[in-house]
Amino acid sequence: MDRLKSPARLMIVSDLDHTMVDHHDPENTSLYRFNTLWEAHYRHDSLLVFSTGRSPTLYKQLRKEKPMITPDITIMSVGTEITYGKSMVPDDGWVHVLNQKWDRDIIIQETTKFPELTRQAETEQRPHKVSFYVKKDKAKDVTNSLSKIFEERGLDVKIIYSGGIDLDILPKGAGKGQALAYLLKKFEANGKPPVNTLACGDSGNDADLFTVPGVYGVMVSNAQEELLQWHAENAKDNPKILHASERCASGIIQAIGHFNLGPNRSPRDIPDHENNVINPLPGHEIVNFNLLVEKWRLAELEKSDLFIAGLEKLTCPSGVFIHPSGTEHDIKEYVSVLRKVYGDKQGKPYRILVDNVLATQIGSDTWLLTFDKWEYSGKERQGCVVTSILKKDSDWFSWVHVHETWVEQSGENEWIL
Repeated sequence: MDRLKSPARLMIVSDLDHTMVDHHDPENTSLYRFNTLWEAHYRHDSLLVFSTGRSPTLYKQLRKEKPMITPDITIMSVGTEITYGKSMVPDDGWVHVLNQKWDRDIIIQETTKFPELTRQAETEQRPHKVSFYVKKDKAKDVTNSLSKIFEERGLDVKIIYSGGIDLDILPKGAGKGQALAYLLKKFEANGKPPVNTLACGDSGNDADLFTVPGVYGVMVSNAQEELLQWHAENAKDNPKILHASERCASGIIQAIGHFNLGPNRSPRDIPDHENNVINPLPGHEIVNFNLLVEKWRLAELEKSDLFIAGLEKLTCPSGVFIHPSGTEHDIKEYVSVLRKVYGDKQGKPYRILVDNVLATQIGSDTWLLTFDKWEYSGKERQGCVVTSILKKDSDWFSWVHVHETWVEQSGENEWIL
């Protein structure tokens, strides 16, 4: 919460499965588009929040399976757990809020009386969430019966049915919308409320996000029937909620443009001959360089000595590159290696993901940048933490220093480019 010194220009709060992450897109095209847009144009002054029904266990599993960038805040277990940053520090204040009129033992005791309910895996049973599967034709009757029982037992609970099968029992004060409202109140108390907030979802448990006052909302084109029905009954005349014509993360990008919340053209969508940004941000420079390397290795650029010469002009004559193995090289040697790897990934599912770009100005014309870089080749990935120093000369940056350190060691004799 303290990463930004001033209010966030934009806070995106997005569900993951079938919203940010498209499980029907094996190439993760829309996710890569969003990731590149965020790191190039938003990371430096905005906040990314993932709000998922997944438990911490399943959330971490998804991060291993899909090329996801790191959020500033993670809301998990249908709004019952809030954590901050890469290390996922829990919010103890939220735990205190949820403990009011909540008794997990009573809930387990009463739900065992319903044979229609099938208990979900133990990883999905959380301190403030008890989860089951129930068939669609039984859900309404079970929900109504449980609501009466819990009221009689003196509990304030919320029952959420989503995805046509998942039934979650939470404290009444919990949920994705309540967690978002809690965060906004916390930002307000710190004097840093986001300028704009965009909530993104596809299923019934995302409806709460769209009820938070002042928030823009987008239902992706593949939104489920239960969310569309909620919208028709509760918000069909609300101009701040968009039903996108694009799927998943592409729908989020569409909403950014629709509501004029900021740039919505991903660097991945810009032709190379147009990709000459005047006075770029340091983060954009990092993203654009790695995107060019990706295209070079995929042979999506014409093989040309002029391309290599252009990159060499962006390096400082005395610059140093330190390979993850620890060997030190002249930075121009680092660039010249690209000649040897042109097209080596052609026809392969190869992508470079730049994540968590943090820029600190350390001089009038000099920036220190840190970021994580992942190379994906199909299901395999290898990554490194990168520290770099960029110096601005007129409208362009030059690379002074690059130091890479392995995150996951695989193929240690390969150059990470």
